[in-house]
Amino acid sequence: MKRVDDFRLRFGKQELVPIMIGGMGVDISTAELALEAARLGGVGHISDAMVPTVSDRRFKTSFVKDKQKQYKYNVANTDKSEVQFDLGLLAEATRLHVGRTMEAKKGSGMVFINCMEKLTMNAPRETLRTRLCSALDGGIDGITLSAGLHLGSFGLMEDHPRFRDAKLGIIISSLRALQLFLRKNAKLNRFPDFIVVEGPLAGGHLGFDIKDWAKYDLRTIVLEVLQYLKNEHLDIPVIPAGGIFTGSDATAFLEEGAAAIQVATRFTVTNECGLPEKVMQEYLKASEADIEVNTVSPTGYPMRMLKSSPAIGSGIRPNCEAYGYLLDGNGHCSYIEAYNKQVELNPEAKKVIVMEKTCLCTHMRNFDCWTCGHYTYRLKDTTNKLADGKYQILSAEHVFKDYQFSTDQQISLPAL
Repeated sequence: MKRVDDFRLRFGKQELVPIMIGGMGVDISTAELALEAARLGGVGHISDAMVPTVSDRRFKTSFVKDKQKQYKYNVANTDKSEVQFDLGLLAEATRLHVGRTMEAKKGSGMVFINCMEKLTMNAPRETLRTRLCSALDGGIDGITLSAGLHLGSFGLMEDHPRFRDAKLGIIISSLRALQLFLRKNAKLNRFPDFIVVEGPLAGGHLGFDIKDWAKYDLRTIVLEVLQYLKNEHLDIPVIPAGGIFTGSDATAFLEEGAAAIQVATRFTVTNECGLPEKVMQEYLKASEADIEVNTVSPTGYPMRMLKSSPAIGSGIRPNCEAYGYLLDGNGHCSYIEAYNKQVELNPEAKKVIVMEKTCLCTHMRNFDCWTCGHYTYRLKDTTNKLADGKYQILSAEHVFKDYQFSTDQQISLPAL
């Protein structure tokens, strides 16, 4: 019986263990988690979501504080169009986060960065170009383009000296999205080095409509993509993601032609993950009924999370002067609109309840938006319940090797 370790992910002459840990923001996929994946011979991700905040935590910089001080005069103003990121400082934060991570890398694996198109930051094109090129400056092994079609993202990097050197990939949830991306970038003569196919059981934002996401199936989409690439004579590694909970789940995809698998949920309860332990315990004790797909994200995408997330219904004042990652090109955000609506309806209230949307920036920064994969309710079966009622936190190495070597849908529990 085959196992994940019987396969290899190939980038040219380089061979890796075909396990990729997804890029969970904000700093849930920490540098430590990505570095552990690379040390073990696979691929780990850091995320560039709110990278100035991440830099402030890791390196004691003051990017957020300085930005908030600069725009303090605008806090009470509902018009956020003046609140801009300093692109030089954004580049500095990105290079610092990426560069320090790459300096620490050991082992035969690789470290990629997950880059979300939906972080519009009041200047979508300019900030995206800065984030992408600064990650390449920092020496990142590869970039995974997520949360959007990214039809112009390759073009933003084409003049960078590492554009054809670094591994560049795209996350898609349908064959049509892949076809649009390939068609748009054909003139650059630069195909993606890998394609992550993310299904409807993934954590966080989903690339499906809220009305019919449950009708889709990861395996069906993966097979469609594999057949299309074969018909077009394109040799691009395909990496399924979303709902791959055991090594046996992973092996089934590898036997059907996938080059690797991307996993994340089981790594949310590891020591190397950035989540506070009290949040990890919420994940570990969750039941299937505790998980929902909702529309509270200002990005417009459906999002899977725990129903008990503090972010749901929280009516905190928008803090775009400090963050502002979801402001569109005109300085608008749907949470600001929802918040102002409730303030207008409840003029005497000291604190309002906003159910329609959530301030994703502030809540993700505070680890209060508990996004999760569909199978989060199975996490309790991967570890030991302790005498005090809490669950044992795992090591990333234990989870990685369980994927790598397990068979027969077995999950190896950690030693007490």
